[in-house]
Amino acid sequence: MKISNVTIAGAGTLGSQIAWQTAFNGFNVTVFDAFEKSLETSKRYHQQYAELFLKSRGASQDEIDQTMARLRYTTDLAEAVKDADIVSESIPENLEIKQSFYQDLDKVAPEKTIFTTNSSTIIPSEIVSAVDRPEKFLALHFANGIWDANIAEVMGHAGTDAAVFDQVVEFARAIGMVPVPIHKEHNGYVLNSLLVPLLSAAGTLYTKGVADVESIDKTWMISTASKMGPFGIMDIIGMQTIYDIEMLLGKKFNDQAMLARAEFFKSNFIDKGKLGVKSGEGFYKYPNPAYSDPTFLKPYISKTTKT
Repeated sequence: MKISNVTIAGAGTLGSQIAWQTAFNGFNVTVFDAFEKSLETSKRYHQQYAELFLKSRGASQDEIDQTMARLRYTTDLAEAVKDADIVSESIPENLEIKQSFYQDLDKVAPEKTIFTTNSSTIIPSEIVSAVDRPEKFLALHFANGIWDANIAEVMGHAGTDAAVFDQVVEFARAIGMVPVPIHKEHNGYVLNSLLVPLLSAAGTLYTKGVADVESIDKTWMISTASKMGPFGIMDIIGMQTIYDIEMLLGKKFNDQAMLARAEFFKSNFIDKGKLGVKSGEGFYKYPNPAYSDPTFLKPYISKTTKT
């Protein structure tokens, strides 16, 4: 089967990025979300991405116009997947929500449709019981800012058809990603197995009062030559996703420290509307966070008067 028609389930930040990247690379894309408000937000994201691609990624106006023409939006799941060759799901990082979604999806998607989850931490075998096509179910995981952090982790479960796995690897390559085949199920895949411990350590240092946000980020940025630190990364990921991951893994592994961090972030950030880049404020204020200032990593040199 040739993949031509793609459905993106979940119109949040990452789902909108996947939709844009996929449409830009020539695929017909339908963005599904249960809430019209989320679809309107996704449309605004796509206008922003159009400007970004025109200004800094060498896209022509014709390419942007064609990309926009390939995008459609709906709150009707059956309508969204009626011609879908593949579904990429980016809904909240909650096992029960994902299982419920796939039960609904399985009822309305054509037999040909491949299901992929963009879950950050949940492995396919924890979700697959919700569908009647286990051989066509696997993970296709993207990193935030997918046209720059352009990896796509592909991870199946014991029942995933090898040919379907290979097809998804090729699909990832076709939309401009570098495929990362994962040969054994593993919570956190490759990226988050490396990233989550970093973010958790930063969260611990901050919530315990060991160091402030900017000091922690400066330490990481200077020592590793990275363009941002763990708190800048968390703002891009979004506080709600950080909370969901901390809660999910905290409960799964009975990690009280993760659960405590989750509650701290909820009460001090989420409940106050500080959701990260998407709300204009998280650990930093946007669109001009302190870490993007050229002086952020410069030493402070006091001026003394010679006598």
